[in-house]
Amino acid sequence: MATKKKLGESLIAGNRRARHDYEILKTYEAGIQLTGSEIKSLRESKASITESYISVDDANEIWAENINIPEYKFATWTNHSPKRKRKLLMHKDEILRLKSSVAEKGLTIVPLKLYFKRGLVKIEIALVRGKHLYDKRKTMKEREDLRETERAIKYREYL
Repeated sequence: MATKKKLGESLIAGNRRARHDYEILKTYEAGIQLTGSEIKSLRESKASITESYISVDDANEIWAENINIPEYKFATWTNHSPKRKRKLLMHKDEILRLKSSVAEKGLTIVPLKLYFKRGLVKIEIALVRGKHLYDKRKTMKEREDLRETERAIKYREYL
């Protein structure tokens, strides 16, 4: 099942593991502050966000940590470090809302995908709650049941 590509959007990196490990409560779109060599490396679709996480500091700034953007091979001494902390760009009220949710309810913030939108790099982050093992099994069972019913319907159309 192919999804429609939104106008001007191209995916750089996704975090499928987050959808398996966490229950997604709310998603946000944020800009990300990058250097020139990081943009060039991202244009080659070389990035990984599977081990990354988002933190909010005391100065009410939001940071993406542990995002792996490898060095651009044609850059000179101006190259970046691959796993440096990167500042996210969001409205102050959204940052405060996220900070209070994480502090009070035991929730966390994880990145879901990194993509280009009209030439700018955006990151989709989500406020999530961790799933228990039985929740993961339940989700897998529901997905398997849905797949079986779709197969049965498709098979029935051929008869």
